[in-house]
Amino acid sequence: MTSATAKNKKTDKSAAQAPVKVLVNDVDSMSYSLGLSVGTDFAKNIKAIPGGKSNVDLLIKGFTAAMKGDSTLIKHEAATEYFKNYIAKAQIKDAEVKKADGAKFLAANKTQEGVQTTASGLQYKVLTLKEGPKPHATDTVKVHYQGFLIDGTKFDSSIDRGEAISFPLNQVIPGWTEGVQLMSVGSKYKFFVPYTLGYGEKGAGNGVIPGFATLIFEVELLDIKPFKEAPKVEAKATEQPKAVKGAKGAKSAKSSKK
Repeated sequence: MTSATAKNKKTDKSAAQAPVKVLVNDVDSMSYSLGLSVGTDFAKNIKAIPGGKSNVDLLIKGFTAAMKGDSTLIKHEAATEYFKNYIAKAQIKDAEVKKADGAKFLAANKTQEGVQTTASGLQYKVLTLKEGPKPHATDTVKVHYQGFLIDGTKFDSSIDRGEAISFPLNQVIPGWTEGVQLMSVGSKYKFFVPYTLGYGEKGAGNGVIPGFATLIFEVELLDIKPFKEAPKVEAKATEQPKAVKGAKGAKSAKSSKK
């Protein structure tokens, strides 16, 4: 092989590997960036669809047809009605599954060593016990916590954020209001919260916590700030203005006599 031939082959290889330039102007770059942003958010949101299933290829096909004004497999009005009915049925089925899963989990969990159940149905396990005053519902508490779904998915953690959180105890979910009142500063508890004491039928966090979800929290109580009522300020009685005495008043009186 001659050096010229080798050089030509090297050039051909470089040309084949050269990236194709598709973003030729600012509008192209903006358009691609918008598509990437919308697609990323949409990919997260479709996971919250009841049942958790979707055909991504057909989803993109429908999206593209609508964007370009092309012919569609289903008329727009029919598609809207079908989607609405599908979601309604899927939500009912999804709710039944989640309620059944939660009830099954709690029934098995209450038999575990160390787990106690309150009259409301809240379950808890003491991980670290400390003695001392316990908060009232009106107090503000400072805690570190982690939250999990019953499948082990972690949905929140003050520990991961590296910052404890403070809040009035009567302004959170009922399971927390009840459970944290059992704790003293330095204690660490694990709570198993039925959906009726959690985020109820609607859930929270745009699907991060689904409706009807039984939740697990590990909570460490760091501080208690007792509630203090603001001092009442008594309003003073307004004094009636006194009659003005003086030359002007006397002059007015004289004038009236004339």
